[in-house]
Amino acid sequence: MPAGHAGAAAASAAGQAHARTHAGSLAAMADLAGPQTPAESLAAVPRIADQSGGVRDRLEQLGSLPGWPQTLSGFTVPAEPEQIRAMLAGLADAATCRYLYYGHGNGIMLVHSATAPTAILRTLPALDVALWAPSLAAAWAASSALTAVYAAAEPAPRAQLPGPPADGESPAERASATFARAAEHGDEHVIKFADTAVDVFARTANPDAIAAALRSTALIES
Repeated sequence: MPAGHAGAAAASAAGQAHARTHAGSLAAMADLAGPQTPAESLAAVPRIADQSGGVRDRLEQLGSLPGWPQTLSGFTVPAEPEQIRAMLAGLADAATCRYLYYGHGNGIMLVHSATAPTAILRTLPALDVALWAPSLAAAWAASSALTAVYAAAEPAPRAQLPGPPADGESPAERASATFARAAEHGDEHVIKFADTAVDVFARTANPDAIAAALRSTALIES
């Protein structure tokens, strides 16, 4: 199996297993802490000490990671469906924009921290409403775990990051050009991430979403 496919499969399997383990406890602990935005919650995720080895080796360190229980409980799962939808969107937004600054920890694996909540967000209309809250909890478990085990501890220097989009381009032109760049690159992770980033840009108008998609083309080999 090619390395890219193996990495995606490992991330998916580990994320699903981790989500099943922690989603119930996350929902149960949600009332213990004051609400945070998804961006605040992701910013507070601690990092494992040894960011080496495969995804399973890294996830095994979470049980002894100081602050990890607080990371899970600090993310509040709301009760109302529209609030759940907004939180999922906010999680995808935050993970996408943080990729710009921290994606150099692992360009491929951190793509999933943004695409996982995006996939759940897009499937919400087909899910029973009773499944929305545990689905948000599972998305947070996956995104926070991938951040803890793969995201760099320090942001990349600004000089290494893509510049702002060219003046004079409309938002639609910027989005189209970004996705075209990803398609030209050819890697499936870059294309999936650009698809998510374009959605984030449409919701937020945050240029970091576009820059993050461009950043992925530099971090991931074609």
